[in-house]
Amino acid sequence: MKPQNDLVPDNPDIEKILTTREDIRAAVEKLGVELTEFYQDKNPLVVGVLKGSLLFMADLVREMHCPLELDFMDVSSYGDEMVSSGTVKILKDLDTSVKNRHVLFVEDIVDTGRTMTRLTELFEYREAASVRVVTLLDKPERRVTDFEPDWVGIEIPNEFVVGYGMDYKEQYRGLPYLGILKPSAI
Repeated sequence: MKPQNDLVPDNPDIEKILTTREDIRAAVEKLGVELTEFYQDKNPLVVGVLKGSLLFMADLVREMHCPLELDFMDVSSYGDEMVSSGTVKILKDLDTSVKNRHVLFVEDIVDTGRTMTRLTELFEYREAASVRVVTLLDKPERRVTDFEPDWVGIEIPNEFVVGYGMDYKEQYRGLPYLGILKPSAI
C-alpha cells in the first residue's frame, strides 16, 4: 500500500516521515552535479559503506557523470542497537588498493563521526591520494569527534531514522523515504 501523499507513512511502524522521496531525490541530484565537477578528471574509487549506503550510492553514482570505480566496505558500530557502541569494526575490507587513488566514501549518515574518522585515518595511512566523504544525512548534534563530511545531502535533527537503506534490526531499509519509528516498534 502506498501513502496517499508524501507525509502519510505507508508503514504502521512509522510515526512520521522526516524526509520525502522527492527531497532525497533532489539532494542526490545536487550532490551528483557537485561530485561530477569535483572528480571530472580524477577517476575516483567510490567506496560504499555497507549496508546503509547501498541505495544512496546506487542513485548517486548514476548522477555522477565522470569515470569512477566502485568498491564496498562493511563496518559496524551499531550492531542491532540505536546508539553507536563507539567501536568501529571492519567486517569486510576493500578488494582494491587505495594507494595513490582519490577515494570518495559514500555514507548514509554521519552522526558521532567515529566511523568516518577511523576510515579516513586508515585510508590516509594506506596512502590514498585523497580521502573525502559524501553523506546523504548529517546529524551534527550527535558529533563526538571534529569530523565534518565534505558533502552533505540533508542535515537532520537528532532523531533515529529508518528507510532509504537505513534500518533498525535489519528492517525498514526498503522504505523510499526517511521515517521515525513509533516507540512501539522499538
